[in-house]
Amino acid sequence: MKTFLDWSAYDTYGIGDAYSGIPATGGNYAKAVAVCMHSRDCQKTAKGVMCPSYRVTGEVKHSTEARVAAFKAALNDGSDERAFADPRLDEAMDLCVSCKACKKECPSAVDMTLIKTEYLAQRHEIVGVPKRLRLFGGVPEWTGRHRALLRFAIRLRNRSRLLSQLAEKWIGVTARRPLPEPAPAAFVRLAPAAATAGARGEVILFVDTFCHHFDPHVAEAAVEVLEHAGYSVRIAEPAATDAEPDRPLCCGRTYLTTGMVKKARGEAERVLAAFRDEIAAKTPIIGLEPSCLLSLRDELYSLGLGPEVGDLGKQLYLLEEFLAREYQNKGLRLSLKPLDLPKAVVHGHCHQKAFGVMKATKKVLGWIPGFTFDIVETSCCGMAGSFGLEAEHYETSMKMAELSLLPAMRDAAPDAPLIANGFSCRHQIEHGSGRKARHIALLLRDALQPAPQAAE
Repeated sequence: MKTFLDWSAYDTYGIGDAYSGIPATGGNYAKAVAVCMHSRDCQKTAKGVMCPSYRVTGEVKHSTEARVAAFKAALNDGSDERAFADPRLDEAMDLCVSCKACKKECPSAVDMTLIKTEYLAQRHEIVGVPKRLRLFGGVPEWTGRHRALLRFAIRLRNRSRLLSQLAEKWIGVTARRPLPEPAPAAFVRLAPAAATAGARGEVILFVDTFCHHFDPHVAEAAVEVLEHAGYSVRIAEPAATDAEPDRPLCCGRTYLTTGMVKKARGEAERVLAAFRDEIAAKTPIIGLEPSCLLSLRDELYSLGLGPEVGDLGKQLYLLEEFLAREYQNKGLRLSLKPLDLPKAVVHGHCHQKAFGVMKATKKVLGWIPGFTFDIVETSCCGMAGSFGLEAEHYETSMKMAELSLLPAMRDAAPDAPLIANGFSCRHQIEHGSGRKARHIALLLRDALQPAPQAAE
């Protein structure tokens, strides 16, 4: 079977295991599916994230184990070239939100997020890419090439009930919630107030599509924090040889989640070309959006781009990961002031939890004098990129949020900070609770001690 992703990492899986149940067709992809050993951790509802769809439906068919069974059936039916367009497989994958929890919490580390990407790519090959997926997956191109038009269209749609209803009818985008609007101006690096030599060295800030076009203030705050900590900050830019030098770099995450693997590979190649010199220099590269940065550290391996991917992954950090590492290993001490705020409520993005980043988040928040907070035990927020924008998934999206996230946000003190690093998470919180959540970079920026004034 031709695959769109590189599954060679699973080449030795199943050797010597008579009970692995590897399907008859599918090669290494089939082995990736067959790692499930039926522990049924995906059908638990205690602590953890997995499995968001099972948690809200209570139906086994919406668990990771059932999805594995559906894929095994499709791959065992080698005579049917249209197996990936089977409605039964569509039903099994319908509520998967690509949270990555199964890779972390399942004892067998089933990577259903990547399995889903391959499934969508296979399905697109048979029936074509639906226009809604082209719209959501193409956000990097829309914002990079037609930003003003996109902002105008979204603002018009959000303010017109008729247009939002027409959009739901034509392309299946729910009329029951607003679409995120691009900021009035995209991110532009402001000149620092004073020249900084970067006593602690140079770092590169990877400003993802969402921070660049929708929340530029998050990137601006991150620059302030890093410079205050003593780093010289350089913004990641496309390579000089890039065919689109004016379009910001993108991790390709939106293309992966919508199964447009060729597009994702193109974005990944741009990233590798841009960072080739930085890989050799081992310069730290810092990201702000969990799903974007962690996609570069994880899914890039599946795109068959060579050994540079592994070297790049060792240099990629979320902001709080980098700060915590520098504190632990290189003596970083941020000069922070008390904020005099009620106890904060912190929600971790699914990928932050899957990659163990919440420990760093907790550590960094603990540096703010007198700052107290609770990390809410939540599953997926339910937004999950474009999932919560899809008309048929709106109700499920809100049920996921109501399990614990939205009640915790509503119960927080009126002026308590709500912290959520995920772009989609923040929009779900605002839509469901009427309250705005903030990225940790903004909170740290607010807590920075003013730089001492030079004596005249």
